[in-house]
Amino acid sequence: MIDLSINKSGLANNIAKAKENNIIIPTIAQMRNPELIPEKIQEKLKSVDLWEVNPLNLFRISWKNEAKLSGGLYQDVPNYVEIPSALSGVPCRIIAMSGKWFPTGCHKVGASFGCLAPRLVTGQFDVNKHKAVWPSTGNYCRGGAFNSRLLGAQGVAILPAEMSQERFDWLHEIGAEVIATPGCESNVKEIFDKTNELKLDPQYMIFNQFEEMGNPLWHYNVTGYALADLFEAVKRPGDRFACAAFTSGSAGTMSAGDLLKERYPGLKLAVGEALQCPTILNNGFGGHRIEGIGDKHIPWIHNVKNTDMVIDIDDEDSQRLLRLFNTPEGQAYLKNDLGIDDETVEKLTWLGISGIANVLCCIKMAKYYELTEHDVVGTVLTDSAAMYGSRIDELNEQNGAYTATEALLDHNKHILDLKTDNMMELTYADRKRVHHLKYYTWCEQQGKTAAELNALWYDTENTWDAVHKEAADLDELINAFNEETGLLKNL
Repeated sequence: MIDLSINKSGLANNIAKAKENNIIIPTIAQMRNPELIPEKIQEKLKSVDLWEVNPLNLFRISWKNEAKLSGGLYQDVPNYVEIPSALSGVPCRIIAMSGKWFPTGCHKVGASFGCLAPRLVTGQFDVNKHKAVWPSTGNYCRGGAFNSRLLGAQGVAILPAEMSQERFDWLHEIGAEVIATPGCESNVKEIFDKTNELKLDPQYMIFNQFEEMGNPLWHYNVTGYALADLFEAVKRPGDRFACAAFTSGSAGTMSAGDLLKERYPGLKLAVGEALQCPTILNNGFGGHRIEGIGDKHIPWIHNVKNTDMVIDIDDEDSQRLLRLFNTPEGQAYLKNDLGIDDETVEKLTWLGISGIANVLCCIKMAKYYELTEHDVVGTVLTDSAAMYGSRIDELNEQNGAYTATEALLDHNKHILDLKTDNMMELTYADRKRVHHLKYYTWCEQQGKTAAELNALWYDTENTWDAVHKEAADLDELINAFNEETGLLKNL
């Protein structure tokens, strides 16, 4: 469970800082149901840009923002892309909820809030004493740096040196301290090593998304409910929510699957990873190019016992499709050859590299389970192609200008020709084997105990279930914090 014990001096400092900077903190309930957000706050948001460094943007940590870069409020149905069968090659419906319309253009701003908020409103994190450290494979540290800035704290971003240039540029602009560690997305150990080095200095407080239970708390209570709301809004008579698939960065989104499995008994839940680093599938290792997911270990917060399948995606597939969806030649093919409408073609730019991998997981899952037009598969799009303009430029330099012929070939080879290879339906014994891999990272290297590890497997009620339910306790503390600042009642 998450420690919600109060540090009075730290809490007093945080309340004073909030008063000074006009910071009102949203509740998890408001993130899930934006209609609960006070009308006066909604009125003020009409003059605030989506990425603006303004504390009011804490109230845009929601899947239900309007698709506007400025002045947007909320809508009943989350923004999403439905992947046409002409593109996917499978008859089932694939719905992908978009993270593009969060502040920073990525849903990780929500996961980082879930990690920071408990320590902020209890005073365990003291804005006058601590810097907030965000270990990440890219997007999480962006969300953490943004939330730190909004909440009047100094953020420290740790991410691999080979991540896209857009990430580094933005982090410097937001005023974060930036630490680039060796390697690519799968070099998580190097991130942990730097984190452990910083731990020795008491001014640094670590918010490690791979182990912080605030991450699954947020995704279960916000992302999971949003995906359920999306399905209920778009389902047709006879449709069933059959499957959900999420690639594993920190595995936070996998807890959204926990909620979906409770709401829709029989739903199958898959975790995706890069074929070039097949840690879950084959205890493997290696580097890969699916930015935003990290491998060579099993995140502490991955509820492996509740995961039905692992699917490995070739990173070449995601790279090829990035150009198909984001070049004039590729978009012309989608419209003219496949007959996809202009709105959907534009929405395909909402798929970042890991989002493309998520959709490919859904397609492979649909083929494996022989899903029909009455089945729905859900996933999320962590970020959008806006984060990868430099990658598209690099691909053009390496491979030459994109052509209509390449668009045809890429669609056929990297989508329609996907097979049910490099995936596994996990038995009880398989899942326990994967869970045991946590020992080598978390117990031998990061200070967890074998008893804690066993509890995650054998004691669901007092681990995963307890964390999911703590959202109500956290909201009580957030409301008390806002009451002390007096800002909400004085709007």
